[in-house]
Amino acid sequence: MGTMAPRWQTPIWDQRLLELARHVSNWSKDPSTKVGAVVAGVDKTHIAFGYNGFPPRIADDGRLQERDRKYKLIIHAEENALANAHFDVRGATLYATHFPCTNCSKTIIARGIHYVAAPTPGADYLARWGAAVEESKAMFAEAQVEVIWL
Repeated sequence: MGTMAPRWQTPIWDQRLLELARHVSNWSKDPSTKVGAVVAGVDKTHIAFGYNGFPPRIADDGRLQERDRKYKLIIHAEENALANAHFDVRGATLYATHFPCTNCSKTIIARGIHYVAAPTPGADYLARWGAAVEESKAMFAEAQVEVIWL
């Protein structure tokens, strides 16, 4: 991946952008889990956000209550944030309210994100998703994507 891009974010900005991701997560209509993500470019002028939900033009209806069907239709917050980023995200930082799954991690790496910032997962989260967290962490380490625990 080469040299890491410099980060303009400071701990205060990291917290602000994670709070923005938390705010955006409330826009999700998913009744069980609300996730938000923010992509902050290599300067302070480029920011994009996303939340977990169905694609545009797909109705937010009773399928949100059907777990198996919902998982087939939903777009994760990280994917939405990257899709909404109308700027070069190479070297950028992605903030997420939950640590990215392996599918999102693949996309994050492929798009050239250099930093992923997320809250340290709690015991409940790790009990359910610990294997996926470890796989994503391993992928990030191999691709030289720095994980920032907030």
